[in-house]
Amino acid sequence: MSATAAHEPGRPVVLRGGLVLTMDDRHTVRPGADVLVIGERIEAVGPALAVPDGTLEIDASGGIVLPGMVDTHRHLWQTAMRGYGADWTLTQYFVWYYLEWGKRFRPADIYAGNLLGAIEALDAGVTTTVDWSHGLQTVDHAEAAVDALEAVPGRFVLAYGNIQQGPWEWATAPELRDFVARRIHGRGDRLGFQLAFDVTGDPAFPERAAFEAARELGAPVTTHAGVWGATNDTGIRLMHEHGFMTPESVYVHAATLTADSYQRIAATGGSVSVSTESEQSAGQGYPPTWQLRRYGIPVSLSMDTSVWWSGDLFSAMRATLGADRSREHLEAHARQDTVTHCHLRAEEVVDWATRGGARALGLDSVIGSLEPGKKADVVLLKNDASPAMFPILNPYGHVAFQAQRADVHTVLVNGRLVKQEHRLTGVDLEAARQAVQNTVEHLQSELGEQAWIAGMNPDVPETKIQDNPYTYTDWDARDARWKQKSGD
Repeated sequence: MSATAAHEPGRPVVLRGGLVLTMDDRHTVRPGADVLVIGERIEAVGPALAVPDGTLEIDASGGIVLPGMVDTHRHLWQTAMRGYGADWTLTQYFVWYYLEWGKRFRPADIYAGNLLGAIEALDAGVTTTVDWSHGLQTVDHAEAAVDALEAVPGRFVLAYGNIQQGPWEWATAPELRDFVARRIHGRGDRLGFQLAFDVTGDPAFPERAAFEAARELGAPVTTHAGVWGATNDTGIRLMHEHGFMTPESVYVHAATLTADSYQRIAATGGSVSVSTESEQSAGQGYPPTWQLRRYGIPVSLSMDTSVWWSGDLFSAMRATLGADRSREHLEAHARQDTVTHCHLRAEEVVDWATRGGARALGLDSVIGSLEPGKKADVVLLKNDASPAMFPILNPYGHVAFQAQRADVHTVLVNGRLVKQEHRLTGVDLEAARQAVQNTVEHLQSELGEQAWIAGMNPDVPETKIQDNPYTYTDWDARDARWKQKSGD
């Protein structure tokens, strides 16, 4: 356990005198304000609040108080391999996880990655994380995933998936329904549920069965859309023509789509989870916020996976502003024009990292802003030892460009204090360290020393460079043709 004592359940908490970014409908900024939390909810926001006897008082002066951040797409199960794929392309990622070694992950390895990833999220002020869990080869793997999420005092959404089997198979299995009944139903808003699968573009639309299963379960669908070499406009068109594009649908990346697809997403009210660091490095396509703004498509932010990148949304905000503005300047220069005012502002990106994520998950009435009655998912950014945390002149710009995970002083989830004075509370880091070490040793043993080292920059079989990455289908999404199996 951390050295900081755990918060006494039920004890009120007040953050005193902070610069409060409410992220309400008007984006009200309250300098020198208090945020009072009683039970699971925000009781009041304002100056010099009267508080009940025994309230824990936290000095927020000199800091920024904002809603807990929301990551709408992260493969937590891969966190035990933190940084291993730093130099990968998307093709190498597909080869390593989809084709070769991803199937070697045991339930214990899913648990280890989820545990470390969930802890990492809280430490960085990400109070809600979608666990895009496409390594669930069996229900035992899914049990392990939820066990880990329940061991960490955050808010999570399990996005259930299996990259080793067609979604029309695993999503319709009775074992899945039994799992949802046992492990998801009745858990409240701290454990949500989605189905996570991709639409290859096969005109037979075998994914229909998975969409129908999601509908029966009342589960939104989150899908990797517009990913170079994997999913494209055809998949979007098939979803739309069969009536499976809804306001609850979350399209991850959406980086290589055409105007037709963006118009379909906009018309049906869906949202896009943008993983800018991933898109600009791995090769899904150019980070699409510059397109999404044109069509009025709602945006949330995500970090994808710590096998490559950091697990904090400060990086996401910074990278997203950079990519969007870079594209805007590039397009203007091509027209012999000059951009005089940035269209994407820091305020909007902070919204995407907080309330935008809440909206995407259908939790906007629960979290995403600091307003009385909402659940108390609250973050204080304050670091008196950092020369980068003063002066705070433009608070949105400070969050997006100056702050970092080391500046996360206090985190509350559902009214519970889970980080105080820069230290996590109620989290067993040593247990997570041991679980991750066991996973690393298992993978190193499975691969052998040479393959383990080579895996950090793996060779790509020539037959796979332009090939469909999905092992469960013969449909080639890249050029819309049927592949011939070897020997046919």
